Amino acid sequence: MEKIQIVHTNDLHSHFENFPRLERFINQSRQESTADNFYLFDIGDAMDRAHPLSEATNGQANIEWMNPLHYDAATIGNNEGLGNSHEHLEHLYDHANFPVILNNLYENDPSRLADFAEHAKIITTKQGTKIGLMGLTAPYILTYPLLNWDIKLIQEMLPKSLELVKDCDVIILLSHLGVSMDRLIAKKHPEIDVIIGAHTHHLFPKGEVDNGVLLAAAGKYGQHVGTINLELNDQKKVTAKSAYTVKTATLKELPEDAAWIEHQFDRGEKLLDQKQVANLPETLSTDYQAKHSIMQEALTAVQDFAKTDVAVLSSGLFLEDLPKGIVTEKNLHDVLPHAIHVMKTTMTGDNVWRLVMEMEKNRLFLRNHMQKGMGFRGKIFGELVYRGIEIDSKRNVYINGKELDKNQEYTLALLDHYLFVPYFPSIEISGNNEIMYPEFLRGVFADYLSKKYPI
Repeated sequence: MEKIQIVHTNDLHSHFENFPRLERFINQSRQESTADNFYLFDIGDAMDRAHPLSEATNGQANIEWMNPLHYDAATIGNNEGLGNSHEHLEHLYDHANFPVILNNLYENDPSRLADFAEHAKIITTKQGTKIGLMGLTAPYILTYPLLNWDIKLIQEMLPKSLELVKDCDVIILLSHLGVSMDRLIAKKHPEIDVIIGAHTHHLFPKGEVDNGVLLAAAGKYGQHVGTINLELNDQKKVTAKSAYTVKTATLKELPEDAAWIEHQFDRGEKLLDQKQVANLPETLSTDYQAKHSIMQEALTAVQDFAKTDVAVLSSGLFLEDLPKGIVTEKNLHDVLPHAIHVMKTTMTGDNVWRLVMEMEKNRLFLRNHMQKGMGFRGKIFGELVYRGIEIDSKRNVYINGKELDKNQEYTLALLDHYLFVPYFPSIEISGNNEIMYPEFLRGVFADYLSKKYPI
């Protein structure tokens, strides 16, 4: 009988506060494992630019942390794939000592697998057992092409991945696809032994078996870490498989942990603080009604950037005031840590009217709504603020002082975040939407401030 043990992480999102305890757990698991073979995998979204050190180093700090742990393989999530420019992603793993298994992200010119990735990997254990590793990431077909990537659909690439590992004794899928897709794959492909999941931040404390396939997942942010145990008979067939997770908060904390965590944050902030952007004559307030508000400057910035008739932003985007004097990338990251992009939306006047009505209908709800996900890294959605849009008591809409023409086309500077949240369906239904990659909102704002308030 052969025993295989796997420890896995997923959706760490640069939550460095959990890294010291995770590191000790991984090292201790490796040291104390009684299995014949021990492996360590990451299932993507290890980095998140919301942390200043990931932002300042373009994710290299995350790779520096992973390397000493000797990961055996990883795949990417959308934070690696869409949170980096094409060039940054190409070089994210230059110094990684582990392979990236990913079979559905391709270069456009010429068409080939992403240069940093491998289609699949076959690991041979000490006993000669062949473990076939596949990797797939969530196929955001609207956004990956904007970064000059060719993202392939799962129904096309999973059969090709399976073909690459068909002769293996154990088949494992590193899946940054989400729990629904994992379950669907399990129902259709019982030949897969284990699917290690991510993306939807789901947690399987004791695993889940669907159609004989073991599903494992460790939640989000390094709050849990997962372990999988496999047993094989002399014919190299899997006879038993199980999974469990450990809550990181229950692991021992050492006195030096806090200092290490603080150092990672401070290191990132210092690196960002070295990059000066602008020289503000006045402090810009998060109060959108203030005389000198971030909101009004940001509305101008996105409208100028997208070259549109009007603009809309929400006040919850701005987490801190921008101080008078020299503004650095640190200040902008503190204010706008979000993985959100400017989006230019074109729609006819009748659809603009319907969109404005959706915004007005949801205004009171969103004002104090606790918003999570879809690139947002703040707390509340906040107040919707218009530039160039007015509504009267009879629900007539005016664009730059003129009554809206329902047959005319208008352009709006919005955010991709507003496309992804469920509150404004007209954007997706009726809008011709151009998400303006690769710069995040803070990058667009930085360019605007540097020109208006040069150092």
